[in-house]
Amino acid sequence: MCYDCFMLTKRKKQNEIVKAQRHDTDTGSPEVQVAVLTRRIEELSQHLNKNTKDKHSRRGLLGLVADRRKHLKYLETHNKRAYGTLVKKLGLKK
Repeated sequence: MCYDCFMLTKRKKQNEIVKAQRHDTDTGSPEVQVAVLTRRIEELSQHLNKNTKDKHSRRGLLGLVADRRKHLKYLETHNKRAYGTLVKKLGLKK
């Protein structure tokens, strides 16, 4: 099995961090974490479309989605403006 197929490379992760960071050295804000999780979820979803019987990766995907939901809920309660802009930027809600 090809685990590198759905791994987030350093370059891809750095691009997501740069897009969502609040300031130049920001790597851990909720916005950045949601952006990185969203990218990981997208790549893992593509993998699961090709490999429908991969139940272990599906369980990992559910964990990532739950983690992203927690970060989004925190951001919504603490900073509604940042939540709104992030959701629009990532295209998460309808």
